[in-house]
Amino acid sequence: MIVKEEFLNKLRRYFSLNLYEVKIWAALLSRGVATAGELSDIANVPRSRSYDVLESLEKKGFVIMKLGKPIKYLAVAPNEVLERVKKNLKEDSDEKLRRLEELKKTDVLGELNLLHTQGIELVEPSDLSGSLRGRHNLYSHLESTLKNATKSVTLMTTSQGFLRKVEGLKSVFEKLKKRGVNIRIAAPLTKEAKDSLREVSTLAEVRHTDAKGRFCIVDGKDVVFMILDDKEVHPTYDVGIWVNSPFYAQAMEELFDHAWGKMRPVK
Repeated sequence: MIVKEEFLNKLRRYFSLNLYEVKIWAALLSRGVATAGELSDIANVPRSRSYDVLESLEKKGFVIMKLGKPIKYLAVAPNEVLERVKKNLKEDSDEKLRRLEELKKTDVLGELNLLHTQGIELVEPSDLSGSLRGRHNLYSHLESTLKNATKSVTLMTTSQGFLRKVEGLKSVFEKLKKRGVNIRIAAPLTKEAKDSLREVSTLAEVRHTDAKGRFCIVDGKDVVFMILDDKEVHPTYDVGIWVNSPFYAQAMEELFDHAWGKMRPVK
């Protein structure tokens, strides 16, 4: 059986299988029905491992073991496998979410918070900083920082960054607005931003600027800033810095205030 390695790697990513599992599964799909020994030879998988691999695939719903001797395995149709995998992922996700919700009612979370509070008291102010790699991690940290805002949020971003933030953080902005948090956003606004601007206009004051910058200041103490141009970097390789420093945050806020007055209000 000749199957391109690239194809096998795609199967591994999509279905969360290991290398032996995708090889055996692909081999069985090509035969329809086969014994463990036959699949071992076709897929070039050690015979001693083929039985364990087929047992694993059976539990995951990829194959069916036929009755009789010698034992043979039947491939499940890929469309059916896809539905089974989706169902299993949902059930697994729901179960994990249920356990995490139950955690809130236990003493474990209280003990974790106590450990964190005691640890923070021992941390030097200069240690409250970190590097964030990948846009997904950047936005996750940005969201958690925004959720703790009590007074103000100052955002400066790019034209595409504005679209992303309205799409990804609108629900957070709504909660902040209800708490009376003042939100200001500055970005180079293009025609593309028309719909996004309409969505966020009641939640934040937005102004147009031709200046370039990607940063967020929260309550005059936390700063998250991105060091690369989002037009030139792949989201996976985007990099940001988080700093908890009232001195630095307030200095940036003052510079932003000076520029804010010169920006064009947008409605």
